[in-house]
Amino acid sequence: MRIVVLTALGVGGATMIGAVLGVLFKNISHRFSDIVLSFAAGIMLAAAVLGLILPSVEYGGKFGLITTVAGIFVGAYTLTLIDRLVPHLHRLMGTEIENHPASDGINKVLLFVAAIAIHNLPEGIAAGVGFGSGSTSEALLIAGGIALQNIPEGMVIIGPMLAAGISLKKTFLCAMATGLVEVLGTLVGFFAVSIAASILPFALAFAGGTMLYVISDEMIPETHHAETRGVTYALLVGFCVMLVSDVLLG
Repeated sequence: MRIVVLTALGVGGATMIGAVLGVLFKNISHRFSDIVLSFAAGIMLAAAVLGLILPSVEYGGKFGLITTVAGIFVGAYTLTLIDRLVPHLHRLMGTEIENHPASDGINKVLLFVAAIAIHNLPEGIAAGVGFGSGSTSEALLIAGGIALQNIPEGMVIIGPMLAAGISLKKTFLCAMATGLVEVLGTLVGFFAVSIAASILPFALAFAGGTMLYVISDEMIPETHHAETRGVTYALLVGFCVMLVSDVLLG
């Protein structure tokens, strides 16, 4: 249980680390953040397949394949519904926040925090569900991939918020709030599969589906700028790092 709590804090705290780096290196290039984000996408892609989806098929028994496919699509569609209710992060960062008048500061903060927090909850659940597979090493690798993704996310949200007139204190509080949501999600995912082991195959596939959705819908598009080179190879490196780690750690 202690390792789960520490992992939850690590996954949530990664956003704060990114926020601090965003303040320290305000003029950091897109190239660097894109490479880091793409590397994290590769790790998460391998983690979703090796640590969540394949174990789901294995633990599902006779109907494992059907359960896994259903779980993947339900997980992905859950985020589709969330995206219809809450603006995408790139839209918030690129336009909506910057175009609001300064007097709307508190509304911008609430909108921004709500959007990021809601998107982060399924990621936290995926990290927690990973522990249900019984392999602590794989669960830690899954959580590590999610944490890596949170660092560049924390970095890139700082600039638009400060530019919109939000104070540094409120900006850090926002980052902390989004991180706490992932802590909560990790614990919820862990306790859900611990209490009802029968839902483990579906829960693993659901978590894998949410991760695949985030990778395809948010992470990969965010890294493919015209001036950025090497992001595809960064993704492949991340994938292979996770693959090698999974094989060596058993």
